[in-house]
Amino acid sequence: MFAGKMMSIETSSDIILVRQAVRQLAVELKFSLVEQTKIVTAASEIARNTLDHGGGGTVQVEVLEKANRQGLRLTFEDQGMGIADVDLALQDGFTTGSGLGMGLSGAKRLMNEFEIISQVGVGTKIAMTKWK
Repeated sequence: MFAGKMMSIETSSDIILVRQAVRQLAVELKFSLVEQTKIVTAASEIARNTLDHGGGGTVQVEVLEKANRQGLRLTFEDQGMGIADVDLALQDGFTTGSGLGMGLSGAKRLMNEFEIISQVGVGTKIAMTKWK
């Protein structure tokens, strides 16, 4: 089946390509329309953060199979400034920019699994999974 795909996030156009690839895969995996929308929304938020706050990076898109369940995992990585306080960054309303501060916390709510590994001055890795 699908072994995984690495995509670059360097421009706003790349975010659109990530959204399209994630939606296509969610459709192929037969996620419901509501679940597809959740996955694509979360992917879009984190891709935007990767570009805006991380200075660009990559996303690895993978299909998982575990105990007769399928999942879609998205792993975003950048070499940006990093997140000084991950717990604070995950609070609704926290923002370092001009947004609403719902991106990280919103993406976390939309997915089943969500993990952030970040080191100031090194970068950030966010892995999130939606299971069927």
